[in-house]
Amino acid sequence: MTEANAASRRLGRLRAREAEGGMGAYLARRTSDIQWLTAFDDVFDEEQAHALYVDAERAVLHTDSRYAHGCRKAASVGGDVVSVDDERTSHAHVAARLWSASTPAHGSFAFDDGIALADYRSLQRAFAESGASAVPFAETCGEILRLRAVKDACEVERLRFAQAITDAAFAHIVEFIRPGMTERQVQLELDGYLLSHGASGLAFPSIVAAGENGASPHAIVSDAPLETGMCVVMDFGARARGYCSDMTRTVFLGEPHPKMRAAYETIRRANEEVEALLAPGITGAEAQALAERILAEEGFPGAMGHGLGHGVGIDVHELPVLSARNTEPLRAGNVVTVEPGIYLPGEFGMRLEDFGIITENGFEVFTAASHDIVIL
Repeated sequence: MTEANAASRRLGRLRAREAEGGMGAYLARRTSDIQWLTAFDDVFDEEQAHALYVDAERAVLHTDSRYAHGCRKAASVGGDVVSVDDERTSHAHVAARLWSASTPAHGSFAFDDGIALADYRSLQRAFAESGASAVPFAETCGEILRLRAVKDACEVERLRFAQAITDAAFAHIVEFIRPGMTERQVQLELDGYLLSHGASGLAFPSIVAAGENGASPHAIVSDAPLETGMCVVMDFGARARGYCSDMTRTVFLGEPHPKMRAAYETIRRANEEVEALLAPGITGAEAQALAERILAEEGFPGAMGHGLGHGVGIDVHELPVLSARNTEPLRAGNVVTVEPGIYLPGEFGMRLEDFGIITENGFEVFTAASHDIVIL
């Protein structure tokens, strides 16, 4: 799928939602939503400096001079299905002008509920000044995020590429780690490998947590030394070609204590049985319940605490989620993590995470690293 085809198809999906919901136009402000809709590569950074106006006839990206050249170049590569406007005015005034120029303007003017209050007020003023104060505003919730939850072939290829870098980084780091190193030393080596082997950035700040520190699922890396007898949790991912990967592996420094080994075999069983369960129609709540039941059966009830998994794409946390609060059926094309963990404060923690795609027949794992116990 080319960039032009990707953008045209994605904009078509949004336009179908506009028609179903009685929306005359949609204004996207979240940069990752805009990146997905336009299929622009190597243009956007972390700054929320853009707005994409989409109605039945056109898609107009309003940006500023810092990004205009790159956006126009990307638009031409993508077949000019998106036009670029860098007028030195507010996003709100551009949206009001485009709305007023619609022939005819109809339906509601929609945007995501993540918009800042100041931007909302700006839209109100701009529409009033343009004589369109009677236009109904429609606040939506995760409209584009839900569209992004079903990945296309172009996205799947990029996700696989990002994970291949991440798998290679894990193979490297297990050869590097030894007792006496600090968590920070391991983190720096891991990050350096990712960035020097194809990653354009990190999907998120890498976690390296040893011993008691591993009992915090989002532990902050410290200068604590790694010691024989500890297990080390490493949660990391690459950002490459605009997409993220996410994996966690737990390794052992020396022969693990029987309780540690039992915990590891438990999270391995939970991971593998959930992955065997996943398929279209299964809910995130059902996946979470299975993992929780396995932990309880093996003597670790309530030891996980967090949701079992989440979507991955342009952002490392997307829809859908595998958790008790998600009762919506999974669909083919959903990309999710499966990451059961056991956390025992004052003792140790561990997690085993893969990610992959829901297919028509089940779940295909992108992560290549084995689930076999790793003893260093």
